[in-house]
Order: sequence, then structure tokens, then C-alpha cells
Amino acid sequence: MSCCATVPAMANWQYSGIYVGDGWYEDDGSRFIISARGGASFGMGSIENNIGAATAGYYIDETSSVIAPEGQCLLYGTCDGWTYAGYAELGKLPAAKDFESFSFAAGASVGWTIPNRPQWRLEAGWDHIAESDYNASPMFQGDVELIGGDISGVVADITSGSVHSKITTDIISVMAFYDFFDGIRKPTRDIIPYIGFGIGYADTKTILNLADPYGDIKFQDEFKDYGDVVEVNGYPLVDSFYRSEHNTSNVAGLLALGLSYGITETLFMDFGVRAAYLPRVKWELTNVDDTRQREFFSAENMIYINALLGLRFEF
Repeated sequence: MSCCATVPAMANWQYSGIYVGDGWYEDDGSRFIISARGGASFGMGSIENNIGAATAGYYIDETSSVIAPEGQCLLYGTCDGWTYAGYAELGKLPAAKDFESFSFAAGASVGWTIPNRPQWRLEAGWDHIAESDYNASPMFQGDVELIGGDISGVVADITSGSVHSKITTDIISVMAFYDFFDGIRKPTRDIIPYIGFGIGYADTKTILNLADPYGDIKFQDEFKDYGDVVEVNGYPLVDSFYRSEHNTSNVAGLLALGLSYGITETLFMDFGVRAAYLPRVKWELTNVDDTRQREFFSAENMIYINALLGLRFEF
């Protein structure tokens, strides 16, 4: 019985720190951390046109007032009775709107508080930003001077493309946090502010559904690999574009601000705001067997701001 009582009494596996002996125990403040969180996310980014050197021809009707893409009059059988007004470089058109969207977010982390520096904790984490939409019709729009036409100096208000797209992001990160408190143990029944920073790997999946209600993309040969082609009045055109998926990898920078509240010595309620910066996310067209890709547009300087509520265990 003496042996049974002595051995577990001398064990210190149930405590962090150093067992000194004779019942004394030195706590260095180190703790193992497990946390989980969930909340809302707001994403924003500047949409850039990445079509490239694609060009479309435009015609003007007899009244010299209506300017339409070549494909529009070809759908009626002929462009007779229309005057060729010139061509426009679609790659120079600006995006009609930037990316802004709300979605849900969730995450989890494991980590460790640094011995004898318990204000600092290091965490390896995963954050998931749920699927959100980016829809635009038209996709690109702007005033462009037409080149090479029978009428000089024609400026047209060009509208091109229509997209319905989705975006989902996962971030694997390593972060350092500093909790503002004094002493070795975090206080209970008290609010503890913290800041954090880190770096991570971000994988972003985009889904692109492209339509061409304005008739300036579907007739172009360079886009015919990316949809079902039919003939209308003897002219081949893309009847519908394929649903395209693409994954973009980024090195992400992360910042965090928050407050934690000690419910017990080992359980903390955590409310924080995390910002993640991704340099570039791409949407691409793909062919039917995903062997060819063509970049269509991108979101530059993407920022996610996540407001998260969670629980953190430190033991």
C-alpha cells in the first residue's frame, strides 16, 4: 500500500513545470493549448481583367447610333446594313465591380505557452473561410476608342461577359500571440487583451461559370476550347461555357487582436478579429478534361477579416 501511494504522489505528469521534491512544485507557466472557434468573415479584393490580347469587332447601324458586337448581327444572319466601327481590346476593359462578400468562418489550433514567458504563446492553426459568391453582369465595362474601323474616333461603351462564381479558402498558419497580464498564471474572471501575428499557407478554390449575353466572346476562336460549340447561321460559337474550377496557392500574412476571459484556470472564452492577406487569387477557364486553362480574372490584394468566438483550453 505504501508503494501504491508513494509512486503516484511523486509523479508530476498532471502538472506543467518542474517538480522540486518534498511536495514543492515550481510552475514555469508553460501550458499545452487546444482551441476551436467560429464566426463570420468579410472578404474584399480588387478585381483585375486578365483576358489578355483578346479583341472583338464592333459594328454601327444605319442611324450611326447603335454600336453592337459583330456576334450580335451575325446571330441575325449577316452584318449587311451595318458599318464596321472597329475593334476593341477586351483585356483593357476595367472590371465592373470589385470583390466584396460575407461568409462564415471556423478554425482550430494547437500550441504551447513558452516556459517562463507565459505571456507568449505559439499556435499552429487551421482556418476555413466558407463558400461565398462573386457575381457580375456585365463582368467588364468601360468606354473604349475603337480602332481600324470605317469611321474614325468612335468611342463605345463596351460591356462584356457575365460571371457567377464562388470562392472558398483554407489557411494553415503558425502564429505568435502576446497576452497582456502579469505573473505566471493567467487570471480568472478577468479580461485579458492579446495581439498576434503570423504567416501561413492559403489554398483558395474558385469556381467560374461564364456567360456571354453581349455576344463579344462566344464567337472568338481562342475561347472555343472552353465550352460547347454550335453553329448558328453558319458561324461557330460557344453555346455554353464549361463550369471551371481552379486552386490558387498563396503565402498569407496574418494579424490578430482579441480578448480572452478566464472561466477557470484552464478554460478561456476567446473573442478575436483575425485579418489574412493573400496577394492574388485567380479564376480560370478550363476545357472539358481540364488539360487547358486560361486565366480570366483575378482578385488582387485579397483581405479576409474574420470575427471569431471560441474556447481555448490551456493545461
